[in-house]
Amino acid sequence: MSALSILYVILFYVAMIILVVGITNKILQYKRVPAPLKIAVTPAPLTKTGVAYRFFTEVVLFNSLFRATKWTWIFSFMFHFSLLLAFLRHLRYVISPDSIFWPLINNMVVQSFGHYAGFTMVIGLLGLLARRIFVDRVRYISSISDYLMLILILGIAVTGLSIAFVAHTDIVQLKAFIMGLFLFDWQNLPTDPVLLAHLTMVLFLMVIFPVSKLIHLPGLFMAPTRYQLDNPREKRHLSPWGAELEAKDGRNA
Repeated sequence: MSALSILYVILFYVAMIILVVGITNKILQYKRVPAPLKIAVTPAPLTKTGVAYRFFTEVVLFNSLFRATKWTWIFSFMFHFSLLLAFLRHLRYVISPDSIFWPLINNMVVQSFGHYAGFTMVIGLLGLLARRIFVDRVRYISSISDYLMLILILGIAVTGLSIAFVAHTDIVQLKAFIMGLFLFDWQNLPTDPVLLAHLTMVLFLMVIFPVSKLIHLPGLFMAPTRYQLDNPREKRHLSPWGAELEAKDGRNA
């Protein structure tokens, strides 16, 4: 193996450890935050089925964003849906053709639409970036990191498109390298400059993901404003630590 390949093997393992540990730690941190009050955003569902439906519309359709601002919803939905297609298409680099999941990702819908998803991803990112620049109220609350996140993901999308349509790389060798990371059978990495730039930005994104605003997806599922039922009149809300204190006071009475 070349020294460059060894370097990227090490970087990928370090970035993956940081990503997994960081996300796990953030989820545990969300879980430890007490929710002593009923603070569901109304109109809120009255049943658990309603909560599940609310989560579905939020995660899949960005329902609240659609009601708030249509232009932001368009660009955001374009970006996230394109990102999903690109992710599914990239799974062919980590899944063996012998796997039962291979037909799910190696079909015409995923591969064909995923091949061009980078274009709509770039359009969505440019729209979100323009929103932060030209909309006064959004620009006022935006920090430098907000712009840098968008520019970083935009760089990943542009270099990915360049690999697919302009500066082609050795896809077979690239898959051997990625598969080798998971099988601990390390292979040489192609040394194309555009590919190295693409992978470097991906590694950087993996490292900063747990400490950035990009971690809003797991945060959505841990937000009491979303998962709580709107039933304060029918049932008293008591957090676990509140129940322990109440039981202790009852024993001391």
